[in-house]
Amino acid sequence: MAIIGRNTKKEYLQHIENSFTLTIAEMKNIVKDFHSEMRRGLAGLKSSLAMIPTYVDKPTGDEKGEYIALDLGGTNFRVLELKLKGKGKLSPPRVRKYVLDKRHISGKGEELFGYIAQRIKAFLRGEKARQDDVLKLGFTFSFPVEQTGIASGELLGWTKGFSARGVVGKDVVMLLNSALAKNGLGNIKVAVLANDTVGTMACLGYEDQDCDVGVILGTGTNACYLEKLSVIPKWNGPNTRTGHMIINIEWGNFNKLRRLDYDIALDKASENPGRQILEKMISGMYLGEVARIVLNGFISKGLLFDGLRSPIFNKRGHFKTEYMSRIEADCSKNLSEVIRFLKESGIRNSTFEDRCLIKRVCELVSNRAARASAAAMAAVITKIDPALSKTHTVAIDGSVYEKHPGFSKNIRTGLEELLDKKASKIKISMAKDGSGKGAAIIAAVA
Repeated sequence: MAIIGRNTKKEYLQHIENSFTLTIAEMKNIVKDFHSEMRRGLAGLKSSLAMIPTYVDKPTGDEKGEYIALDLGGTNFRVLELKLKGKGKLSPPRVRKYVLDKRHISGKGEELFGYIAQRIKAFLRGEKARQDDVLKLGFTFSFPVEQTGIASGELLGWTKGFSARGVVGKDVVMLLNSALAKNGLGNIKVAVLANDTVGTMACLGYEDQDCDVGVILGTGTNACYLEKLSVIPKWNGPNTRTGHMIINIEWGNFNKLRRLDYDIALDKASENPGRQILEKMISGMYLGEVARIVLNGFISKGLLFDGLRSPIFNKRGHFKTEYMSRIEADCSKNLSEVIRFLKESGIRNSTFEDRCLIKRVCELVSNRAARASAAAMAAVITKIDPALSKTHTVAIDGSVYEKHPGFSKNIRTGLEELLDKKASKIKISMAKDGSGKGAAIIAAVA
């Protein structure tokens, strides 16, 4: 969309309002296109949705035993020990969080997995686990993987700033098992490989049998759901207990969306241009940057801060999504928190009109994200159950859904606009830090 020729602040803001408003008609088109991409992906045809079989069914809630889990999805990773009691009950997990530094993220893959194995060894030290105990480990690996078995999968490509060498195209379970063996932990075997979305769904699904969708809305985004094997043409593996399987959608790559000049500019400057289009519209890694590009347009036209430039708005990556949350949460009479934020950012003089404009732009960007998320969610649920004849629980995790002001409410509003009264059939439940616990549960299912 062209943005030239709008010379007054009011005209330019009205243009932004119109551009970022996702209408009900557009949301319905997203649902239709999402269904089409899902079907193509399930058939193994060219699609922006990978629709990856995970080889696992949902938990019954009756699984029992002690399991360990590794949850690797970013610069922080967690090791957990979890006891399943059956009947949907589990003991509070023992958890340790560890931090990866730059040499692990961008160095050799052997060093990355070697460090992780060392931390697992430290976690187990002094515990009852002996060297001759065979321990099953659930491995949550929240990066795009072409799964080749219940406990095997090749990394398709790093995301989230990772670039460790010698991992892309390799079986990440083999790399972890090898690192465990080298560190004297040959008794630990990876029983299942899953991503954080599948883990989140399994975690809630252990106690809620209506749970058939998992969604992550945080720094990144993805979703999974329970699908009938009979409608997966590309599946030629064995049957499962129920004739269903969890499908990892990799929905961040969905690309049948109306993009604005701001989205295109962000995409071109990203590390993966042309990919993860939905993710760049709805995830915490990118929302702040979308808002920054829009606000920088106002500044460059002299319509904000009298054209005064500041690194927070004119340098890529400097305006974080967490700043949007802070601004949108400010309901004070003169937007005093926005004043405080701007002063911290080197902008000491702002008008009330400036502050209102900044808040409104942030709201428009995040509201579009919530409504696009609602449309994608509605598409997944109506793929399972077109008539919405039964109740569906969506297990959800992620900082954007949990913490961003109004985000969860805007998703619910979007679902109600799309599905009318049948939206009441959809229950959205937080599965806080569910990915790690879910990996242990899936290890039990496996």
